[in-house]
Amino acid sequence: MDPAQADFRSPRQRFQELFEAVHHSGMLQDGKAFADALPNGPAEEILAAYQQQSALPGFDLQAFVRQHFTFPPSASSGFKSDLSRSPRQHIEALWEVLTRQPDAPHPGSSLIPLPYPYIVPGGRFNEIYYWDSYFTMLGLQQSGRIALMESMLNNFSWLIHTFGYIPNGNRTYFLGRSQPPFFALMVDLLAQSKGASIYLQYLPALEKEYAFWMQGKDELAAAGQAQRRVVRLPGGHVLNRYWDAHNSPREEMYADDVQLRARTPHAPEEFYRHIRAACESGWDFSSRWLRHPQQLGSIHSCDILPVDLNALLYFLEQSLTKAHSLAGHAAQAGQYEQLAEQRKQALLQCCWDETQGFFMDYDFVAQRPKEVLSLAGTFPLFFQMASDAQARACARVIEAAFLKPGGLVCTPLHTGQQWDAPNGWAPLHWMCIQGLRQYGLHPLADEIRNRWVTLNIRVYRQSGKMLEKYNVENPALKGGGGEYPVQDGFGWTNGVLLKLLSEMDEDFA
Repeated sequence: MDPAQADFRSPRQRFQELFEAVHHSGMLQDGKAFADALPNGPAEEILAAYQQQSALPGFDLQAFVRQHFTFPPSASSGFKSDLSRSPRQHIEALWEVLTRQPDAPHPGSSLIPLPYPYIVPGGRFNEIYYWDSYFTMLGLQQSGRIALMESMLNNFSWLIHTFGYIPNGNRTYFLGRSQPPFFALMVDLLAQSKGASIYLQYLPALEKEYAFWMQGKDELAAAGQAQRRVVRLPGGHVLNRYWDAHNSPREEMYADDVQLRARTPHAPEEFYRHIRAACESGWDFSSRWLRHPQQLGSIHSCDILPVDLNALLYFLEQSLTKAHSLAGHAAQAGQYEQLAEQRKQALLQCCWDETQGFFMDYDFVAQRPKEVLSLAGTFPLFFQMASDAQARACARVIEAAFLKPGGLVCTPLHTGQQWDAPNGWAPLHWMCIQGLRQYGLHPLADEIRNRWVTLNIRVYRQSGKMLEKYNVENPALKGGGGEYPVQDGFGWTNGVLLKLLSEMDEDFA
C-alpha cells in the first residue's frame, strides 16, 4: 500500500451524521464495535442512502446498520482452551491465534493496513497496540519467535515514517495520539537477540519518534508554558506530558464521552483533550489523572508531567546516545547524553517526594507533586534513575501500599476505574519487578513475581484464559472497572508470564 495514496479518514469523517446517530441510538453495547465495522459498500453511497432513508416513516436504524456493515469477530473467537496444556503450552498455542498477517486494505475500514505480521492483544482488541507490544515481545523472545518480533518492530518503524509517530493503535480513529514510548525498549530487546547493529538500523525511526515527543520545545519561552507534549519548568528544564492533537469525543467511545462531558464543568474542547491525553498514557482511566479521585469528570491529564513518560523518554535519549556512538557520530551522541542527564535531574527534582518516599507525577499548573501513589513511580527504578536510598524507600512503599495477595495494585485507591485498585496489570508488574532487581532488591521482587504468577496460573486452571487484568486484592474475583468487560487473550499477560516463568521452578508451570 502506498501511504501517499491511502485514505486515512476516520469513521466519523466518513459517515458523519450516520456515525453520530448510531452512537446516540443506544444500539451499541460497545462503541468500538461500530468504529471497527467494515462497510459493505462505498462510504459515500452508504451515507447517501442513510440521508435519503432516515427521513422516511418507520426507518429502522438498526436494520440499516446490519444491512450495510459487517462487524468483525473478537480477536480470539473460535479458540478453545485445552486445560491439559500447561500455561506455557497454552500461550505457545495462542501466538498463532493472535497473529495477524500483513493487512489487505479494505475500502472504508478504520484499520490502517500494516506491511508485516503482528500480534493483537485479544478480545475486542483486533489491532496492534503500541505499548502492549513491548510486553508481548518479551514473550515472543522467550518463545524464540525473533522473526515475528522483528516484523512488529518493522511495523512500528513504518508507522513512524508514515505518520511521524506511532499511533495508539493501527486504527484511523487513533491518529492524533500515541502511547507510552516503548519503541526504544523494543529496539533494545531485538538487539539482545540480533546484535548492536540493530540500533543503527532503527536510528532514523528513533530520531523521528523523539522529534514527535519534543515538538514545540523551541517555542517554549517562559517557565510554566506548554506546547503540545512539552512543558518548560522553572530553571529552564523541559519535561513531557501526554496530549492529543484532537479535542473532540473519542470515536470508539463517542456517546460515553459526550454524556460524561455534559456532567462536568470543563469546556468541551478542554475536557475531550484531557480524556484523550489519558488514553495516550495507556492508563485509561486512573485516579492519577483526576483532581478528585472518585470523579472522572475532574480529569486534568494535560496538567500533569507523568513520571513514567519522562523515564521512558530518558531511555529514548540514552538509546539515541548509544545509536549515534555506534554510528561514530560523537557530537550527536554527546548532545543526547546531555539531554538525558538534564531530564534525569529535572525528574529527580520534580517527581521525587521525600515525604512519601516515592516518585510521583507532577502537576505543573499547581507546581507540586500529585498526591496519588501509583506504580508509575517504579519506572525510575527500571531505568536506574534513582539512588540506592531512593530505591530502598520505594521498596518500602511498594510493600506497604501496593502488595496484595495476588500481586500489585496500580494505585491504592478504589475508584471504579480500571487502572486503580483492586486491579493488577502485567506490564506494571514487569516494570516493578525488574526495577527492584536493578537495585538488588530480589526478595521483594521474587515475592511480587510469585504472587502474580500464582494468580495468573490459578485463573488459567479455573477458566482456561489469560486475562487483560486481574483482581489482586481478592484473587477469587475478576478484575473490573473501566469502560468495557474484562478481555481474554491476552498479549501482554502472556508475554510477561512466559518471561517470569523462565526464571522459576518448573512446578509453577
